[in-house]
Amino acid sequence: MFDIERWQEIFETLRKNRLRTFLTGLSVASGIFILVILLGFSRGIQNGVTSQFERDASNLISIWPGTTTKGYKGLNPGRDIQFKNKDFNMLSKKYDSYIEHKSSFYTIWGGLVNYKNESGSYRIQGILPGNQFIENADIGQGRFINHSDVVGAKKVAVIGNRVKKDLFKDEDPINKEVTIYGISYKVVGVFFDPGGERDESKVFLPLSSAQRSFNGADSIRNMMFTIKMSDDYNKAALESAALAGDILTNLREQQIVSPDDTSAIRVYNTMEEAKKIYSLIATISAVFWFVGIGTIIAGVVGVGNIMLIIVKERTKEIGIRKALGAQPMSIVGMILQESVFVTMFSGLFGLILGLGLLEVVGPLIESDFIKYPQVDFATAITTVFILVFAGALAGFFPAYRAAQIKPIIALRDE
Repeated sequence: MFDIERWQEIFETLRKNRLRTFLTGLSVASGIFILVILLGFSRGIQNGVTSQFERDASNLISIWPGTTTKGYKGLNPGRDIQFKNKDFNMLSKKYDSYIEHKSSFYTIWGGLVNYKNESGSYRIQGILPGNQFIENADIGQGRFINHSDVVGAKKVAVIGNRVKKDLFKDEDPINKEVTIYGISYKVVGVFFDPGGERDESKVFLPLSSAQRSFNGADSIRNMMFTIKMSDDYNKAALESAALAGDILTNLREQQIVSPDDTSAIRVYNTMEEAKKIYSLIATISAVFWFVGIGTIIAGVVGVGNIMLIIVKERTKEIGIRKALGAQPMSIVGMILQESVFVTMFSGLFGLILGLGLLEVVGPLIESDFIKYPQVDFATAITTVFILVFAGALAGFFPAYRAAQIKPIIALRDE
């Protein structure tokens, strides 16, 4: 029940001790402010890392050749590993039940592409249809490379949006022809990539066409597979790691590479890397919570000390109240109410200030690993509950002490 006289009494007490109340409130507000900023940047780091993984599929195993560093079965070290179509086909067939999407690649770095009087240097990649899902590419116009293009070694191309802007300006590129080192390719699609302009500065060709046009024979640069996901993330990560290890073992046998030669063939498992990074993010978040809660505790201790001083100053008044019949719970309620009010008001001020700062500064932060630092609604509600608990805790011990004061002793207090 709302008791206006009690609130008037609280405000009168605070008014008489303005500086003390201000400094106490400032310590609480600072604690909440720091906590909100730390949690906001924790979320920003998580958003940034997530956006990095969104550039490609998160359940990806990619395989790259390297150079042997150890002799094995009569072969000398320093041998360059070269993957062939048969290596990709072998893995695709053997692990078909585990694979969701797949592609092998024939890559030309910095290939010269021309359209009329415009030209540019872009990454040219011979790919298979599954690469659309590996790259998380969206088709803006036309279509992607399909199975018929690969089987027929058709001279068609899908260009990134950056390539379209550079070469075609505002012109529709669909069914127009570009030349790559003098060989004509018809543009059948334009794609967008979550990785931005860097990943949109590519030209995709059917793998078979790229190999024939640029004397690639049956050579491929690298291979990528996405793995069918289990509902249980930890289980899926373990299965993906086991599959990556099995693939590496098979390729080492196929290429006659020493089992302990880590440089000859490199297998990257994004799920395993993602698990490590997200574990690190969780640790960072826990540290931020620890630091933030620590600053709040410092403020709460200040509130508790102030309430002890208030109880000491009002000892005689409390004694009179009890002598006139005030119940211990009413005394406890009076002290707790004042404590919770100071803590809540100061804390909400710090909370609003922190949220406002994140709202203003967040969009201005330009970093690949910190994006949109913010605090979600659930976290904000959590901090409110922390405030209520902190205020009650700060006032409980002084309130309990006040309730234990004997009227006859209190009335003797000077």
